[in-house]
Amino acid sequence: MDGAGVVGKARKGKERSKGLTYQEVLDLDTRDVPAVLREQSVPDLGTAPVAIARYTDPAFFREEVEKLWLRTWQYACREEEIPNPGDYVLYDVVGKSLLIVRQSDGGVKAFANSCLHRGRKLATAGGCKERFRCMYHGWTWNKDGSFAENPMPWDFPQAQPEKLSLPEAKVGLWGGFVFINFDQAAAPLESVLDPLPRHFERWRLEDCYKAVHVAKMIPANWKAVSEAFMESHHSLTTHPQILPYLADENSQYDILSDHVTRHISASGVPSPFVDQKKISQDDIIAAMFSTSGRTTGADAATIKVPEGATARAYAADIFRQTMSAEDGHDYSDKSDAEMLDAILYNVFPNMSFWAGFAPNLVYRWRPVGLSHEQTLMEVIRLKRIPKTGPRPRPAPMHMLSETEGWRDAPELGPLCDIFEQDMANLPYVQEGLNASMSGLVHFGRYSEMRIRQHHIMLDRYLAR
Repeated sequence: MDGAGVVGKARKGKERSKGLTYQEVLDLDTRDVPAVLREQSVPDLGTAPVAIARYTDPAFFREEVEKLWLRTWQYACREEEIPNPGDYVLYDVVGKSLLIVRQSDGGVKAFANSCLHRGRKLATAGGCKERFRCMYHGWTWNKDGSFAENPMPWDFPQAQPEKLSLPEAKVGLWGGFVFINFDQAAAPLESVLDPLPRHFERWRLEDCYKAVHVAKMIPANWKAVSEAFMESHHSLTTHPQILPYLADENSQYDILSDHVTRHISASGVPSPFVDQKKISQDDIIAAMFSTSGRTTGADAATIKVPEGATARAYAADIFRQTMSAEDGHDYSDKSDAEMLDAILYNVFPNMSFWAGFAPNLVYRWRPVGLSHEQTLMEVIRLKRIPKTGPRPRPAPMHMLSETEGWRDAPELGPLCDIFEQDMANLPYVQEGLNASMSGLVHFGRYSEMRIRQHHIMLDRYLAR
């Protein structure tokens, strides 16, 4: 499949929710809608079940480590986290560790975080260094990866400096993010991300800063965790408080390329699971402001929708004003969709980037070490860099302990309740997968199409 997709209405003759389609919601927008939100790509991926062993078998995971995690592009950090020469952060995945280092020429390199003498990690935390000196025996490397010093060169005739540069991973940049790939023969990052750069031209995540970063270990396979965020209809039982204002069952799903998928849920529009006759525009906006993580500085219960207006259009106007007051940018021509909707782009295998102009969320999922039943989930919130004044410093990662929940991260606002509700499922998903006697899981033909594509791509990497 190429990145062009199918432009126009969704393929006819296939079952969909009886609620408004996302395209019909866009037809009611008070501003011009970006053309990329009008694109649709709905291939028929079938309805075949998937083996549960993909989530539970240690041998299957070991194959993923070799053929997937060491051969795919992964978001490692934000460029703003390493602004100066010598600044570095660590990126750890499946037992591997990389030093992501800003170079003197402004470029970024990624080196194996392992001394070439006896293997000790060269760093255990991020910082700023001109040289990386092993604390075991003193072997030292420059920030460009070249070998600098061996305190006892007389005893290592085999260790020639020109042959002792630190091994490198491949590096790519997009949207203010630094990506790495352990496979030097991997396709260029640009070809894997396509059409993401084109779609995000208007939203420019490179003009954002990392305002929030929260992480937690979850006792479930990395696929089970990431797939919980690839569809919206779990809101019916998991997030009932958002049903008054989120069009979940009637979300739009797209396979934009082999590696990039998307789903969009309209905000300010009640779920088809809600009795439309029993909910008012005031009910919709009150639920939105009290549970969505967006704020106006006013009590949600006091906000009333003007006569003749819709909750969706009124909320979009409020957000244009509050965001402009906060960061100084002009949002007057931005569509309701860009101000309100959950527009999630996933990049295979483990990243999700939210589009639009609302504070953008980024998700990242990684196996914890070499465990097939432990996942590190990270939630990052990006905000626009203020038009005037200094650039805010990026937020450090708030790592929640084993005994802490997402509600122990107040910086997430009401979103912490959403993630806590997801956690009420995920450990039991893994336990249920292990307990299964059928050996199979089933995905919806349309609403879980993105999850099926996830497994299709997994198969392709494992077949290499």
